[in-house]
Amino acid sequence: MFRLAHLSDLHLGPLPDISYRELASKRITGYVNWQRHRRKAIHNGVTDALLQDIARHDVDHLAVTGDLVNLALDAEIDIAREWLAMAGDPERLSVVPGNHDAYVPGALHKACKAWRPWMTGEKTHVWQSESGFPYLRTYGNVALIGVSSAHATAPFLALGTFREEQAASVAKLLDMAAGRGLFRIVMIHHPPVRGLTTAHKRLYGIGLFQKTIARHGAELVLHGHTHDPTLSWIRGKGHRVPVLGVTAAGQGTAGEKQPAQYNLIEIDGEPGAWRVMHSRRGIKGQIPILKVEGGEPTDLFSAPQFDAK
Repeated sequence: MFRLAHLSDLHLGPLPDISYRELASKRITGYVNWQRHRRKAIHNGVTDALLQDIARHDVDHLAVTGDLVNLALDAEIDIAREWLAMAGDPERLSVVPGNHDAYVPGALHKACKAWRPWMTGEKTHVWQSESGFPYLRTYGNVALIGVSSAHATAPFLALGTFREEQAASVAKLLDMAAGRGLFRIVMIHHPPVRGLTTAHKRLYGIGLFQKTIARHGAELVLHGHTHDPTLSWIRGKGHRVPVLGVTAAGQGTAGEKQPAQYNLIEIDGEPGAWRVMHSRRGIKGQIPILKVEGGEPTDLFSAPQFDAK
């Protein structure tokens, strides 16, 4: 059995010192948002509590689907690298970037360079972007395919993109993993499902992403971005594919969103007979006294939606 934990949207804080020059960009709107709202809701202590619970569950691997930082300041990117080194060795932790990691032009390149050990995979000879996406990592009978939807956008926008070049490579990686009989998990920051977020935060290329999955198949898709614990379904090759979202890993008990959670996924079986147990585990109580609880796991592959056409 392979046990995977899924975190997203850490938004590690507090913000480091920031210069007027750094604020002379889209960052000014994010800075104001942090001071007015996010700093009151985001707390590193809840992320630490989740990591402690993950360690107690003897997880084989940790998947992080983006937004490790807030304004993609150089100092934030360095802090996030230190967090990654603390959270897990590159062999046990995989990352894809989010829109906050690409907050301004040039930030995504810096983040991917700093976090490269956790964002690289096998040499597959398929096309990759300058930032190194998509990538393929394999662990036992599980394949993790890292996709980037992140890019810098104008103020008040948090859009993502999934274009033809990346789709073609994802298709090849999905086929490659299927040929090895692997359980295929696609990691992406923006939700590849319509209606899960507002127009100014959506993914451009949802149709292309879903067409790629429908033609080539996958067993599971993980995403972040919405800060909501969602389970959606998209058409796959022969069966529908579960798409899991998760609350922000840094979300405290203040604010409108649900407090921090992570997805705990247990994978067993073989092609045609996979068993996928899923549960959500999240914080309860008030900082600094926190505990993490979860409900009973459910088998995603026995859900009625799984076999729907």
